[in-house]
Amino acid sequence: MAKKNIMQIILIVVLVIVLCIIVRLFIDEKNTTITETNNNSMFSQSGGTFLNKPNGDMGQPGVGNNANVSHTGATEISSDTTNNLQTYSSTEGSQNSLLVTNGTSKISSAKITKSGNSNDENSDFYGTNAAVLVKNGTLNINGGSVTTNGSHANGVFAYANGTINLTNTNIKTTSNNSGAIMVTGGGKLNATNVTAETDGNSSAPIRSDRGGGTMIVNGGKYTANGIGSPVIYSTANVTVNNATLISTKSEGAVVEGKNSITLNNVNLTDTNTTLNGNSETYKNIFIYQSMSGDADEGLASFSAKDSTITTNKGDTIFVTNTKATISLTNNKIINNDSTGAFLRIQSGKWGRSGSNGGDVTLNANGQTINGDIFVDNISTLNMKLTNGSNYTGKINGNNTAKNITLSLDSTSKIKLTGDTYVTTLEDADSSYSNINFNGYKLYVNGIAINK
Repeated sequence: MAKKNIMQIILIVVLVIVLCIIVRLFIDEKNTTITETNNNSMFSQSGGTFLNKPNGDMGQPGVGNNANVSHTGATEISSDTTNNLQTYSSTEGSQNSLLVTNGTSKISSAKITKSGNSNDENSDFYGTNAAVLVKNGTLNINGGSVTTNGSHANGVFAYANGTINLTNTNIKTTSNNSGAIMVTGGGKLNATNVTAETDGNSSAPIRSDRGGGTMIVNGGKYTANGIGSPVIYSTANVTVNNATLISTKSEGAVVEGKNSITLNNVNLTDTNTTLNGNSETYKNIFIYQSMSGDADEGLASFSAKDSTITTNKGDTIFVTNTKATISLTNNKIINNDSTGAFLRIQSGKWGRSGSNGGDVTLNANGQTINGDIFVDNISTLNMKLTNGSNYTGKINGNNTAKNITLSLDSTSKIKLTGDTYVTTLEDADSSYSNINFNGYKLYVNGIAINK
């Protein structure tokens, strides 16, 4: 009898264990489905490649160095070298035309060409199919031209301990997934008076990918003609000064994750004509976290000063699934789309549903802003107007925002074009004489401050 009871107890325990395993598998399956549904990026890999984020294991955020990846070059430089009027060429896939592995070298008036396709992530993460790759050491390029015609054939690529100084060079890429200048894994690239144009889809002229790095662009002209090709795609720290940036079919500038774009005296013109991948809105400046592993999560930063930013279709700025600081100082901001907002902060198809909105601090310093601001119910905005800034539009006109703080110093003004709803108002002018209600109501925590 006792033996029978023991067997029954064992059977019950086994059944309970099996049931727990089934329930756990069901929960994991559901969570995985949610994650996969929301974490696909609009880019097939960071560096400005729209479509869904890549297949396979994406590794860890910020990882850029991989000892298992090998590089080969049709020409390899491993010590200090000076060359003039040289030709460097490769027609093989996953081979660089010029590979620098050590030393400090200078090449002038070179003609560098690259063909041959590649279809793996190594080309975008580690530069295995780039025309020029510097993985260690420093390469100074003066004048000359770089041309590529092959998939995943980036132009000039600084990876890991590599530094590239590029001056007065023309760069042209014609196939998909082929940026003009690029950094990953902590590489450094300085470009001065460079003219760069990309024709392929998913080919940002100023491009970065996993592990990021530093890019400083001074002068020059950068044009992106492909679908899914913003002029700048940043998973790095990118600064552009005194340059002309044009995107004919895609976003103008994209910041992913804990990275930055800084524009000084730049002319940025964008015409976002085609939606790609998970993208649901047209916009010029796009700040987000894709959850792909290509960019560390954290505070994203976009800054523009003394620049002209022109949007021909959609919103000027769109933020989703990240925290971001946006700093605008004395820019001319133009939106030629009558339906486009100045700023939209809301959930999208990245991140976990219900917690994938945006949290934005907007600093306007001597800045004129025109256009509506939309904030959804899981997103927040801290908007600060200082040093004679002026805002015309309506803020949170649908009264959906989770939280909005609006701050004005005594020199800044707002003019309403519709009823506006904020959670907190901080106005240095207690009489509100710096607010032109224009026949509309400004509600603070549900109460109108004007009759």
